[in-house]
Amino acid sequence: MTVTAALTPADGRILARLAADAVHARLSGIRLIASLPAGGPLHAEGASFVTLERGGALRGCVGTLERVRPLHRDVVHNAVRAMSDPRLPPVTVADWPALDVKVSVLDPPEPIPAGSRAELIAALRPGVDGLILHADRRRATFLPSVWAKLAEPELFVAALLRKGGWPDTEWPTGLTALRYGSTEFQDRSPRAALPAPS
Repeated sequence: MTVTAALTPADGRILARLAADAVHARLSGIRLIASLPAGGPLHAEGASFVTLERGGALRGCVGTLERVRPLHRDVVHNAVRAMSDPRLPPVTVADWPALDVKVSVLDPPEPIPAGSRAELIAALRPGVDGLILHADRRRATFLPSVWAKLAEPELFVAALLRKGGWPDTEWPTGLTALRYGSTEFQDRSPRAALPAPS
């Protein structure tokens, strides 16, 4: 059984709250104190992404594709990293009242055919698959939730190629692809305002 299959809705609420608490602690300059149930899937090795949004605008999205630490620790690690996503300005106390926190827990990836654009597109399950592309020491991924913005497989693949820095006009030599599912949990705003830093 995968970690995601073993997760209950209660586990998901704990993970989403934990990610929000990690952001709150970092913004407040306090130490995170987490209370978790003993044992279970939260303590098993897991891979996660944490997405931070304010009013629907992305404020950070960072994650891990490999299972390298207990799931609850991976979520905290990625929540803190998402606050300083290098693509965006850092999250601040001004963001906190309207900040939505989403945790995506990833299933293990599995390879799919990618000898050509058409082969990869035919293998994809729109709305279901997260996708990892790897070639030329580059790697890029889209979570399954990205299908909500890029519903057509052709657009999904083209955008991921651009994200990875590959030319959209030529299929990368030796490109490999993996797909994965994810289970998402959210901790939504509104939140009580935090004091401005002194």
